[in-house]
Amino acid sequence: MKQILIVEDDALLNKTLTYNLISDGYNVTSSLNAKTAANLLFETEYDLVLLDINLPDGNGYDLCKLIKPEHPDTMVIFLTANDQESDQIRGYEVGAVDYITKPFSIGALQRKISAMFAMLEHQGVSKDIYDDGRLFLDFSEQTAKLNGVSLTLSTMEYKMLNLLRRNPKQVLTRRQLLEKLWDADENFVDEHTLTTTVSRIRSKIEAGGGTYIKTVYGMGYQWTGGEKK
Repeated sequence: MKQILIVEDDALLNKTLTYNLISDGYNVTSSLNAKTAANLLFETEYDLVLLDINLPDGNGYDLCKLIKPEHPDTMVIFLTANDQESDQIRGYEVGAVDYITKPFSIGALQRKISAMFAMLEHQGVSKDIYDDGRLFLDFSEQTAKLNGVSLTLSTMEYKMLNLLRRNPKQVLTRRQLLEKLWDADENFVDEHTLTTTVSRIRSKIEAGGGTYIKTVYGMGYQWTGGEKK
């Protein structure tokens, strides 16, 4: 079931959206302010966030900036009374997929959300692939190629690579990586294993030239996506 978070300080609009989207079969959580929304986003990964820009304790742009680094696949639709082109451009720049100006038709929004989710399903979002023409990584099938030549990577190496490439240019601290790589089966990853795994990955995917993983000393690692050495 798709998870939707509504962040809207207009209580009536919030309740109306919540009621209608629950009726459509979604699991809906709502918030009236930025602080509560930030806490909810820390606890749960949502498929979609409907986000008001003007909130009593902050603004939607700043909240969207918090969402995208941690949850790059979460879609954000801004709901706002601002209809200036500059506001819309700013919304897209911080990672929103759409910008809806109030007042709007609830029914039209419901159909838009349904169409967006249907399009993602049709595109097969479960097919998780990175391909820059030199390095090919299929995370769903766990296959890899460098310049057309097959690479052998372990499950842990795929998992770490996926974490890094889903957060391009963002420094993931060693602590963040260790926490995320300790999976549900309690396969524990320690500091030494982390360092060894990164080194082993680099020796494989950077053999043909180009830097994919940058060490940020004293902090962690950063995905640079094949920059020239």
